[in-house]
Amino acid sequence: MAPPLGNDVHTIRSEHRHSRRSVLAGAAALGAMGALGAAGCTRVASASGVKGGDLLDRLRAQGVVRLGIAGEIPFGYIDRDGHLTGEAPELAKVIFKRLGVDRVQPVPTEFGSLIPGLNSQQFDVVAAGMYVNPERCAQVIFADPDYQMLDSFIVRKGNPKGLHSYKDVVAKKARFATGTGYAEIQYAVEAGYKEDDILIVPDQVAGLNAVEAGRVDVFAGTALTAREVVKKSAKAEATAPFAPLVKGKPHVDGGAFAFRPTETKLRDAFNAELHRLKQSGELFRILRPFGFTKAELTDLTTKELCGG
Repeated sequence: MAPPLGNDVHTIRSEHRHSRRSVLAGAAALGAMGALGAAGCTRVASASGVKGGDLLDRLRAQGVVRLGIAGEIPFGYIDRDGHLTGEAPELAKVIFKRLGVDRVQPVPTEFGSLIPGLNSQQFDVVAAGMYVNPERCAQVIFADPDYQMLDSFIVRKGNPKGLHSYKDVVAKKARFATGTGYAEIQYAVEAGYKEDDILIVPDQVAGLNAVEAGRVDVFAGTALTAREVVKKSAKAEATAPFAPLVKGKPHVDGGAFAFRPTETKLRDAFNAELHRLKQSGELFRILRPFGFTKAELTDLTTKELCGG
């Protein structure tokens, strides 16, 4: 799925294991992404030796910032009309405008290629709602999260097996599915589910279809994607959001923008504007059209999620 993040197999497996959900954007959107990706392959200028980096100054001079996106609804994607949208790109448009950079340009890639692409200068910032975790914090620097996310299950109407947690899935021997590369794979394994018994499907649409067809009892994804995908289903529903257990403790994921480790000046300026948007309430107005609720607003910090 992606170029390796390091030189060993463990690193590759780790990125596959923790990469966040991939969602179909439709044939037209994928076609647009391919065209834009081809246009955006030229590498940006290499980093300078200036303390804190000089990328912000260069972006202001250029008037455009390149955003690495992964074609994931609702996080960052090209819509059917060929327009860049999603919670992260729309937020980027506002923040970079305030930083003196008028335009954003998408560079579509696979989710697992975002960190390698960022660090090899193919784009300036990752704008894909990427989850912050210690493995990624060792390779990039993050702004503070712009949203937090709990998990939810897609189950048959009425939730006949009473599945509300990964422990329930194990205890009731439910047939379990989740998406390719989803963090939910490890949450289920940590609860005691055998990884070889998990049905892996491409995304939450395929997961909904599997539940509706009775091939599985439950599909695990984010609370946002689960509640959105079941809206028109007559056979399935989403469970109440819940925090998976990681090392025995409830865990809440947070998504954020990622920057090259040398570019602390840009990251800090971005963070300052992000916090102003949080305080004013404008952040929620940007996220709400993409299905986010006030429950997904967060005061989580990158330091917490990086384990520092």
